[in-house]
Amino acid sequence: MSTYIHFTEEQKQRANSVDLVEFLQRQGEKLLPSGREKRLASDHSITVRGNVWYDHALEQGGLAIDFVQNFYGLSFPEAVTKLLSGEQGELYSKAKERKQIKQKPFVLPPKNSDMRRVFAYLIRNRHIDRDVVSFFAKQKLLYESCEQSANKTKEYHNAVFVGYDENGVPCHAHKRGIYSHGNGFKGNIESGNPCYSFHYTGISNRLYVFEAPIDMLSFITIYKSTNWQEHSYVALCGVSEQAMLKMIENNSNLNHVILCLDHDVAGVESSEKFQDILYEKKVECSRMISKCKDWNEDIKESLNLPAIPSDEHPQYTIRDEVCSEIQKYIIEIDKNDISPSKLNTLFKKCNTDDTEQMVENLKQLSALSLCLASNEYRQMGYPSETDKLLTGLHDGFKAYENRSKLNNRLLDIQKELEQVGKQQGVICENEKKDIARRYETIAGHCLKAIITIVMQQQKQEQKQLMMMS
Repeated sequence: MSTYIHFTEEQKQRANSVDLVEFLQRQGEKLLPSGREKRLASDHSITVRGNVWYDHALEQGGLAIDFVQNFYGLSFPEAVTKLLSGEQGELYSKAKERKQIKQKPFVLPPKNSDMRRVFAYLIRNRHIDRDVVSFFAKQKLLYESCEQSANKTKEYHNAVFVGYDENGVPCHAHKRGIYSHGNGFKGNIESGNPCYSFHYTGISNRLYVFEAPIDMLSFITIYKSTNWQEHSYVALCGVSEQAMLKMIENNSNLNHVILCLDHDVAGVESSEKFQDILYEKKVECSRMISKCKDWNEDIKESLNLPAIPSDEHPQYTIRDEVCSEIQKYIIEIDKNDISPSKLNTLFKKCNTDDTEQMVENLKQLSALSLCLASNEYRQMGYPSETDKLLTGLHDGFKAYENRSKLNNRLLDIQKELEQVGKQQGVICENEKKDIARRYETIAGHCLKAIITIVMQQQKQEQKQLMMMS
């Protein structure tokens, strides 16, 4: 008999009011400054401020309860209990109420009388080609700011990368600290329009897309000899697709996008998402991937300087291992003794608290689904071997789509099984195609569920190690 945990509205409100910055710090999570917000070191696409969070990669957010549900993979009652510290835990402070602040007009920072500091920083510290820096400065896309501290006792200088709209009006700017010591400041000017971030428009059909202005200038430095001014470039100043889409909208000649985002988790997931968006818009898309974390780090490595290495996406390592295991199960299956009813039997076995056994059952369920799909295609005269379907399962996996909680993923499998079960008796070819595709979808949901479980286990192990150290 299932139990129901009731929370009063007052309890829910208190849980939703927990300060996520304080909460995450107490969980051992590392947070990075990002303007007025904090960015998770373990997932740069997620920012928190007070009791509010936002995932910039998925373009979704909310309050404390659904953050804990999504980030820790907990049920609603578990999330509320965790935020309220159970019965014995310490209390978390309530986030301050957010006041409605009137948006300030967009204003560029005041210019310095010269650009010697910016030139020195970009050329000497970031190793960007002098001609490239000069070109963007002459185009008034780059300048050096001179700003006073609040008490007017200090003077700050930053590199400012300006974005103009189609009428030549500046409406976006990204500031980058130019001091060599410590982690330099970087951030977008308040009230800027993200559709018009730092960019350059050429005459060819190619648009190169980057996360940050320095990535863009570094890439141009590396490929300077290939008539770079003919092509178009945009730095998103983040991981939102808005500026990329605005460039395509305003320039009908741009029909080939080359994604050059960072070689890390956020960059990989954003690239996948952008590829799907561009595919829907029928825009040709390809990727160029830096060897190191980004293009500026590639320049450093080429000069034998210390460089930040790339950060491979952990879900793909797991995917490779899981697909190899699924292949083993496919080989073991008796192809002459398979039936859809066995899928339901296997799925029922997935309802267990033994996560290791659940993973094995899901692997078998995925393997059997691919075999059944292969049978359906073969009966229709399509040459679709199981190995090819497994390759499709492997290559079709996208990490940015695998953010759902495990319970939701299992519900997805159940729904597909129910739809397959509705197909009875003699069916037409289109219905058989639909069944075959649903079998493939079940296999895909199984793969995602397994990866979710393994990722959760790895996070728990990491947290235990942090607590022990």
